[in-house]
Amino acid sequence: MVQLAARFGNVRFADRRQEIVRRIGIAAEPRPEDVAAPSLRRMLGELDVLAEPVRRRFRTIDIAPAVTPRTVMLLPGFATHPFRMRYLAQQIERAGHTVKRWGLGYNLGPSEENLQQLEARLADLAVRSGGPVYLVGWSLGGLFARELAKRRPHEVAKVVTMGSPFSYNPRANNAWRAYHLVTGHRVEEPPIEADLAAKPPVETVALWSPRDGIVHPRAARGLPGERDRAVALRCTHLGFAYAPEVVSAILRELDAG
Repeated sequence: MVQLAARFGNVRFADRRQEIVRRIGIAAEPRPEDVAAPSLRRMLGELDVLAEPVRRRFRTIDIAPAVTPRTVMLLPGFATHPFRMRYLAQQIERAGHTVKRWGLGYNLGPSEENLQQLEARLADLAVRSGGPVYLVGWSLGGLFARELAKRRPHEVAKVVTMGSPFSYNPRANNAWRAYHLVTGHRVEEPPIEADLAAKPPVETVALWSPRDGIVHPRAARGLPGERDRAVALRCTHLGFAYAPEVVSAILRELDAG
């Protein structure tokens, strides 16, 4: 709610209240009857994240040196900060890669302005690294990565999405109500021109999990033609930011070039 309030900083109280009511209204809309989302059991499985700080103390991940060091931009999920991906970044850097943040702080949804800022960020990283950048996006961050690669394909080496809902139906997840409330627009009506299912003109790999409690596997896996490859993992949705198998999968994609 702090993030939501920050968006109304200079708006008159009456207008602010009207906007909040509008957002609550679109957040309360019914899910289409023919659209599935992960079950309550899967959603409760996301509580696995509570045990992660303890597990991490005793975990050792064997990481081989990178075949070729890459420059990687990590793009966070909806309503999360790059800090949430710090552990993943540290493991990637252990292999010898260079990891960069996306530079926008919290991911509070798309706008033409923040996409332009991302384009500038990508262009700068490509120049400084001397070549195309690898984009690794978690959930909504993966949708940003795909759209960024469509706009500037010559500066992107590969896109790796993690539990990103680019296919099926934009309401095939358990986060769309919160998305409506925070962003102020419906998931199927983003304030930018975008065909989410269209594959970027660079190699695009979709990491997905049948244990995802937030995004339906069908939405994150996609169909042939919407991505080059789909790789099944066994983590939760939140686990895409820390699970050892996710670290290994990303490192394999970076080594593959």
